[in-house]
Amino acid sequence: MPEIPLVPVHWRFPAHPTSVRRARHAVAESLPYGLRRHLGDDLGLLTSELVTNAICHGDCREDEDFIELVLWPADGHYWLAVSDPGNGKPELICPNTNSESGRGLILVDNLATAWTVRPRPIRGTSVIAGLPFRQGG
Repeated sequence: MPEIPLVPVHWRFPAHPTSVRRARHAVAESLPYGLRRHLGDDLGLLTSELVTNAICHGDCREDEDFIELVLWPADGHYWLAVSDPGNGKPELICPNTNSESGRGLILVDNLATAWTVRPRPIRGTSVIAGLPFRQGG
């Protein structure tokens, strides 16, 4: 009989800066206890960067829109998808040394084993990134 996979965890947060901390905390708390010390910091940083980008660049109306997160384990990774209502496609840029922003996806690129941007079927964009974990923590 095949192993039944875990059900992905799903959250919706208002498109507001206070949601960054709430999302980071929710993701960390959903990890199995044994993985928190191995994966918690990197996954928290990844969550913060992706949620911040979604709020700042995702065509969000603070009073109406939500940022969605889905977290699931598969193929030796924890995968995080952060979705917003915008249709833009986030891209890596090389900010100059005086820039105060533009480094979030560089951080994601360095942390994640793999990441991609996918359009959502009806409206919006998802950024999906994976971090490896060792089975058994």
